[in-house]
Amino acid sequence: MAAQRAYTTHPLVLRRVTVRRVEEVTPRMRRVVLGGEDLAAFTRDGIGHPGFAAPGFDDHVKLILAADGDVRAALPAQLPHGIEWTPAEHRLTRDYTPRRVDLDAGELHLDFVVHGDGPAESWSAAAREGDELWFVGPKSSLRLPERLDWIQLVGDETALPAIGRFLDERPLDVPAHVLVTVSDDAARQELALRDGDTVTWVLAEPGDAAALESAVRALPVPAGEGYVWAAAESRALLPVRRYLQRERKLPKDRVNITGYWHREEPVAPVAEASAEASAAPAAPAGIPSPLPWLAARAALQLGVVDAVADTPGISADALAHRLGVPGPGIAVLLPLLAAYDVVVGADGSELRLGAAGEELLDDHEREEYTGHEANVLLALAHLAPALRGGTSPWRVASGATLHDTVAHDAERYGELVEECEQLVFLLTGLTADPLWEGVGTCLLTGPGSASMAAALDDAGRRPRLRIAEEGVPAEVLRGHVPAPDRIDWTGGPADVAVAAKALAYRTDEEAVRLLTRLAGWTGTAVLVEASRPDGLSPHAAEAALHAFTATGSPLRDSAAIASLAERSGWRVERTVALGWGAEATVLRRD
Repeated sequence: MAAQRAYTTHPLVLRRVTVRRVEEVTPRMRRVVLGGEDLAAFTRDGIGHPGFAAPGFDDHVKLILAADGDVRAALPAQLPHGIEWTPAEHRLTRDYTPRRVDLDAGELHLDFVVHGDGPAESWSAAAREGDELWFVGPKSSLRLPERLDWIQLVGDETALPAIGRFLDERPLDVPAHVLVTVSDDAARQELALRDGDTVTWVLAEPGDAAALESAVRALPVPAGEGYVWAAAESRALLPVRRYLQRERKLPKDRVNITGYWHREEPVAPVAEASAEASAAPAAPAGIPSPLPWLAARAALQLGVVDAVADTPGISADALAHRLGVPGPGIAVLLPLLAAYDVVVGADGSELRLGAAGEELLDDHEREEYTGHEANVLLALAHLAPALRGGTSPWRVASGATLHDTVAHDAERYGELVEECEQLVFLLTGLTADPLWEGVGTCLLTGPGSASMAAALDDAGRRPRLRIAEEGVPAEVLRGHVPAPDRIDWTGGPADVAVAAKALAYRTDEEAVRLLTRLAGWTGTAVLVEASRPDGLSPHAAEAALHAFTATGSPLRDSAAIASLAERSGWRVERTVALGWGAEATVLRRD
């Protein structure tokens, strides 16, 4: 039986509220109480939207601000079910945890740390009764395990709203052990503690990783089944994550660690720069070198980052011996790694991780250098011959299509499944579509199948599921879908078939074969794909090239998807906009 899913999704709705009052919780925390009709169910532009719901103690809403003050121009487009982040040059967004939700009073409470910087804190400082604020979310709520004996809540001042809400509402009736780092005693708050609870306040500068790690290590470990929730500055949490997972060996479903903010490294004032540095010519504005990326990839693959993290102060010679790298191999990497703050200790006598190296301890960060997307990126070395030959760079590099590669590599296909996990937040529009009326059996295919199954579960739809993916063992998907024992893993006829991100790693010819195969099983199919770049992504300009590298086709828009469907004997009935550049194409077979 699979573990309980970690999140419940919610419809994404753009809401307008106004300031009702501003309260000073402590000298370090300001509370803005917001209200408005949009917190209840409402209709805008003829589209009905559900009332605001934020049941989780650490839910997040995304505040929408604008650097030029024109917030209306920064707003995303509201879809019938979801949000489309259209381009907006001056848009600023910040995530905040609702401290309190009182739907009877029509109020939402947001707490802002008073630190004198940042667009959201500046907005809260100037907030007056009647001022408007637009926000989206939350997109999901954390599901805590049902059977626990205790919970530890760890964070800095930014985590106090979530911690305070947990203690007020008690989603779990177990002892809570709280640890909070604050920069000043004035930041301490009265918390709703019960018998058996504990609270530890630690004075430390914001983002002090050493102080946070030391305090977490000093916490007693209670007996029984427990859960650790932690939120603070993203880099400060890295050693905490490492300690909990590697030393305390807590399973992934017993830990939730979230970087609430990211500390910007201060830039030295010009007056403090040396005359030699000031006189040096500025680096030319050009295309960045790939060498640092390749060096970081090698450092992760060899185990350099993990070894230095495990043994701070290790010498270059000892590191080379531990990793089994002969000759001057490590010495070749170290200068470049030091230049980009992956390691500190350029002479190699006492190596420690720098800020960039600490970030590489995070699984998501290292995937950019060693995971599936990194392998696709490396295939770009063959871009020119691929363009000449009319094929994909991946095929030139590996001698096989990407689909052929991942279909026979369970680990690589598992990476695709994990990449598709965010898809579950976009599927409300599809699960609400009338096409599901009367559907008794649904066939799922593609790495997004687990997300589709979860979205159907969240929507209360319970068709019998069949999951079929060529060459991929059922075990790869089994741990990602609800109630896997109720699923038929062999495929077969169905009332409707959903191909969730199944085309994104297939060539046109492979896509046509898949669609033809589905036509033998059902008369209705739905293709869930990204048809345009995500408007919030800083890498939107790279989307077409990334898709071409994988499949030999640019990012397929609605017309390209329709063309593939027609070649397979399908006709496009309609498309359902899902948001974030994704859409569902509903196909029918005559």
